Amino acid sequence: MNILVLGSGGREHAMTWALKKSPLVEALFVAPGNGGTEEIATNVTNLVINDGEAVLSFAKDNNIDLVVIGPEAPLVAGVADVLRAGGIAVFGPDAQGAQLEGSKTYSKEFMQALDIPTARYGSFSTEAEALAFAHEMGAPLVVKADGLAAGKGVVVADDMEDAEEAIHDCFDGTFGDAGSTVVIEECLTGPECSLLAFVADGKAHCMVTAQDHKRAFEGDRGPNTGGMGAYSPVPIVEADELAAMKEVVKRAARGTDAEHFEHDYRGVLYGGFMLTPEGPKVLEFNARFGDPETQVVLPRLESDLAEIMLAVAEGRPDDVKLHWNDEWAVCVVLASEGYPGSYEKGKVILGIDDAEALKGVTVFHAGTAKNHDDELVTAGGRVLNVVALGETFEEAQERAYEACDLINFEGKQLRTDIGDRAAKGRSAWE
Repeated sequence: MNILVLGSGGREHAMTWALKKSPLVEALFVAPGNGGTEEIATNVTNLVINDGEAVLSFAKDNNIDLVVIGPEAPLVAGVADVLRAGGIAVFGPDAQGAQLEGSKTYSKEFMQALDIPTARYGSFSTEAEALAFAHEMGAPLVVKADGLAAGKGVVVADDMEDAEEAIHDCFDGTFGDAGSTVVIEECLTGPECSLLAFVADGKAHCMVTAQDHKRAFEGDRGPNTGGMGAYSPVPIVEADELAAMKEVVKRAARGTDAEHFEHDYRGVLYGGFMLTPEGPKVLEFNARFGDPETQVVLPRLESDLAEIMLAVAEGRPDDVKLHWNDEWAVCVVLASEGYPGSYEKGKVILGIDDAEALKGVTVFHAGTAKNHDDELVTAGGRVLNVVALGETFEEAQERAYEACDLINFEGKQLRTDIGDRAAKGRSAWE
């Protein structure tokens, strides 16, 4: 089987790494890929992945049997629709299904229609209306750009001054067209937890739990990022909470197959939950694998990922069989100095081989490339995902940070507290 993976981040490297292990896979292509995928697949650097016709042409020219769409932008752009119409199997929902992530207003309406527990909200297309609703609701509250903003269009405003600034930034063009509509939500409290599922034909097969760390700095402070680290499983989740989250994800999967939503949903449905005192509530749905959750979930998967993705793409959910190992996984993101703000690229990276020589350690590349001297250099804000497995949470965490110490590049930035709150128990969120 020949597979094309679309994307260039740590999520795509992790998927390519897992697919590479399958005996079904004969050839792997990644577009555009990064310095890590280059070692295990063929990078296709000149393919515009948001252009469905261009991807279809490449797929046909290279006898591609399955296209795996990693990022949200090609999904929202309808690349899956074009490929399916052209006879290519695709792992990823159609453009309508991708609106669960592409429009926060659409996602909220979807949840409301299916009676899925979520925060109270309002959606507004003018700054004046948004400000009026914000003052009516009162701080703290959450301000979200409606469209895709690379994980950065969400502001948790602790006071009204911050809320007003966030609303103004959205309508002032900080997030481009994504901020032309603004969603304002009540601020839920509690720990967060991600639960992803393979979805096809309205059926969901849930994966293991994971928890991302969105804030840039220690102690969950600073601006939101694409994710500074993650771990799996999430030890603070109670059995009744996990059961409730699984029921919500399965209800949402059935909803994607409902006639009035008209989705062709074949891919991953990501449920981002807040474990509130009233029970789990959905913060967001994403239409693809999370990043960096993928990097801690897939190393725990014992089933053949290529078999699973093909079954999902072909609409055979009953053929999806999931088996997981019992190990703990911790991921620490090494970022460029200044991220999530401006940062420099081209810094030489050293020490990855030494890190991966440690037991249970894998380094997934996120923002890397090769320079003219064939040196591995930084090429993004989030540079590397350092993942470690261990028999206990503490072992995985210690091993991950030991590996991080072995990797160096100028301006290396990381959080040193990934997983600390979970290790302390539920009371760390009170």
